[in-house]
Amino acid sequence: MIVQDMVDLLQADVVAGAANVDNVIRGGYVSDLLSNVMSQAQSGNVWITMHGHQNIVAVASLLGLSAVIIAGRIQPDKEVMIKADAESIPLIITTLSAFEVVGLLYSKGIKGV
Repeated sequence: MIVQDMVDLLQADVVAGAANVDNVIRGGYVSDLLSNVMSQAQSGNVWITMHGHQNIVAVASLLGLSAVIIAGRIQPDKEVMIKADAESIPLIITTLSAFEVVGLLYSKGIKGV
């Protein structure tokens, strides 16, 4: 699955990094603890979180993640979107809960680490 397919599935919005919606998703990880994501998520994963601050972009870039989904109606600051664009990280927002996002992705074959 590529990021654009996931966006369509979730009926979500790409708010940054739209040039890279063809990134391949090789797995998924969900956590709001940044140190946990840094130690467990893998390159090519999509990360589901409820954080909307700039550190999510830094973590995603460091790990080579395919995309970051901000779940639960959380809106990132404009600076976060600018940074995600600069780092070429697709940043996706959805009104779905993290639980719903994970369930939908899992049902389509995106497995955890």
